[in-house]
Amino acid sequence: MRLNIKPLSVNEAWQGKRYKTPQYKRYERDVILLLRPMEIPEGPLELHITWGFSNAASDLDNPAKLFIDCLQKKYGFDDKRITKLVLEKVKVKKGEEFIEWEVSDGN
Repeated sequence: MRLNIKPLSVNEAWQGKRYKTPQYKRYERDVILLLRPMEIPEGPLELHITWGFSNAASDLDNPAKLFIDCLQKKYGFDDKRITKLVLEKVKVKKGEEFIEWEVSDGN
């Protein structure tokens, strides 16, 4: 199915200044500290993310922007280079939540 309408960005969806919550600041700090050093390929990128959620009702796409922002902050790339994004979620027990991810050349 195709809709002939311009996609709306998160930045265009809100008026005024948005502020990071203390929980988001903590998440961002923790994620960046946990990310191991690596080289990000040049050019277009393909990103696969699997979320391990303990709540089956968790939205698949909600954490994507936050996590991608952490990746670009850690590795110094612009997320506009991501040309393919694959998101998956799996149900896990409480306390066993996780994020698995892989970035590759998007050509």
